Amino acid sequence: MANTKFTKLELQIMQALWDLGKVSIREIQETFPEPDRPAYTTIQTTVYRLEAKKALRRVKKISNAHIFEAVVSRNATQGRLIDELLGMFGGRTQPVMAHLIESGRLTLDDVKAAEETLRRLSKKKG
Repeated sequence: MANTKFTKLELQIMQALWDLGKVSIREIQETFPEPDRPAYTTIQTTVYRLEAKKALRRVKKISNAHIFEAVVSRNATQGRLIDELLGMFGGRTQPVMAHLIESGRLTLDDVKAAEETLRRLSKKKG
């Protein structure tokens, strides 16, 4: 399941599930901004594809509405996507970090948090 590849729309649907927990298709659809909101049937079809991929599951039915929850975790999905990205750079993190810095997406606070995580992990290993 953690190796499941997601389309952009599938990731947006998974984001709604991770953020909201157990939800209906209508609730998922309502998380999309109004001007670009996909049709209900588009969300429904994509949810059923995610169910077939075993990324989510039906947990109950209320009237005619099925309620779904994520099976694949946000962390597992993010980790796989990051590993995939780094694979494009031969596993080297420096080009990715350089781009994040140059684009302004990596802040000094991010670097400090990363340093703290590295210190904590090195203490666990030592």
